[in-house]
Amino acid sequence: MIDLLVAGAGPVGLVTAIHAAEAGLDVAVVEPRAGTIDKACGEGLMPKALDHLSRIGVNPSGVNFFGIRYLSGSTSVDARFTSTPGRGVRRTVLHDALKQRAHELNIKFIDGKVDEIVQNDSSITAAGIQSRYLVGADGLHSSVRFNLGLEMSAKQNRRPRYGIRQHFTIAPWSDLVEVYWLPHAEVYVTPVAENTVGLAILGYSGLNFDEVISQIPDLATRINPAPPASKLRGAGPLRQRTSHRVQGRALLVGDAAGYVDALTGEGLQVGFAEAQAAVNSILSGDITSYDSEWRKITRSYRLRSGGLLWASSKRGIRPAIVPAARTLPPVFRKIVRSLS
Repeated sequence: MIDLLVAGAGPVGLVTAIHAAEAGLDVAVVEPRAGTIDKACGEGLMPKALDHLSRIGVNPSGVNFFGIRYLSGSTSVDARFTSTPGRGVRRTVLHDALKQRAHELNIKFIDGKVDEIVQNDSSITAAGIQSRYLVGADGLHSSVRFNLGLEMSAKQNRRPRYGIRQHFTIAPWSDLVEVYWLPHAEVYVTPVAENTVGLAILGYSGLNFDEVISQIPDLATRINPAPPASKLRGAGPLRQRTSHRVQGRALLVGDAAGYVDALTGEGLQVGFAEAQAAVNSILSGDITSYDSEWRKITRSYRLRSGGLLWASSKRGIRPAIVPAARTLPPVFRKIVRSLS
């Protein structure tokens, strides 16, 4: 019997496994997808996320960015980090860097998927592996969350939101992550390599990449001549709710533990903190403490993302978001700098 089985080899799952292995636990990761794992996401690592990776011996290559720029029509406002920069990193590059560190720590990888979970007072069995504890880090549509009975349906009055993402071969033109606010979508432009930018679009169902980009003439002029550097990918619905994050000897981290929206770009930063807290609760022998710790870790993120999502869903408020940020730059900058 091993100490910990992690379901999911995405970034948060791998960070969980790395923290466990560094603490001396016998840990394995179960994942049905072979090779390098890609995902539709914004790919901007905030400064705190980079600092967390550095502390576990991971330093993925990419392009530094120094803050956030909001744009809406002819209105724009910048907020620069006051500490260290963030970094745009291709999800595939991040996955490979984390997996290399996991191999250095002799973490075992198992090809499989968690379809059934059986547990008692001293162990838990999933994917045919018996362990002392299980961490579900298997993403938005977590089978661990479902099998534990911790899944909650989204509120009926909230329209589901989705994300799509594609890369283009063009040199980054800004040292900031640019966020374009449109009537029904947001477009995130993140530099991820010296000759590559990633475009992520968040909005409601029926998103059409070309149609959305055509609504931003300056961006379309830059992107349209540039060759695609990746296939178009999608993800969603983004809103995921859980009743609890602990059940028996199992814990949930990352998107599997509940997700609001990608509006603030701090998902991995929060997920990495959850991973460390989950391992700490296992080491303490009291995993029930993780649920309250999860609430502390995610409180600011849930308030920021939830508040911004509520405002952006209101027709009378959404067009005022960028002008308000420009009128009250200290408030906007304070919010952005809280991420650094």
